[in-house]
Amino acid sequence: MPYASAPPVVSSIASPSDADAFRALNEEWISQLFTLEEDRAVLGDPFGRIVDPGGDVLLAREPGSGTVVGCVALLAHPDAVFELAKMAVTPGARGRGIGRRLVAAAIGRARALGAARLFLGTNSRLAPAVHLYEDAGFVRITRDRLPVADYYARADILMELG
Repeated sequence: MPYASAPPVVSSIASPSDADAFRALNEEWISQLFTLEEDRAVLGDPFGRIVDPGGDVLLAREPGSGTVVGCVALLAHPDAVFELAKMAVTPGARGRGIGRRLVAAAIGRARALGAARLFLGTNSRLAPAVHLYEDAGFVRITRDRLPVADYYARADILMELG
C-alpha cells in the first residue's frame, strides 16, 4: 500500500459505483450493530433520496487507487436544517483520521449548502463516533430539540453543531 500514509481525498458522490460503495459501507456496520430500519430506501437511492432534495454524500477515497474507504451523508430538511448521517469508515482504514476528515468536510459542505442548523443522531455503542462529533463541536441535545419527527429509534444520543 504505497499510499497508506497519504490522506484520503474527499469528494461528492458522482457515479453508480459511488452509490454502491456508500450502500455497502453503511449496510455493513448498521446490520452488525442494529437493524436497517428505514435505511434501505436511502441507501438504495442516494441520488434520489439525498442529493436531489439538496443534500450530498461525501466519499473518502484512497489517493491513487480511488478505493472508497469512508463516507458521510448530508440530508437536507426544511428551513435550512441539515442532518449529518450515514457515516462509515472501512475497518481496515480506521485509526487514520478519515472519520475526522469526513466530519470536517461535511460541516464545510453543509455551510456551503446554506445550513442554518446541523444535527445528528448516534448511539452510545458508537463511543469513538460520539467522541469524534464532540471534538468537531457538536453538543448533545434532548429529543424535544430535534428539528424532525419520527427519528431513528436506535439514536440514543442526539447532537447539533454548537
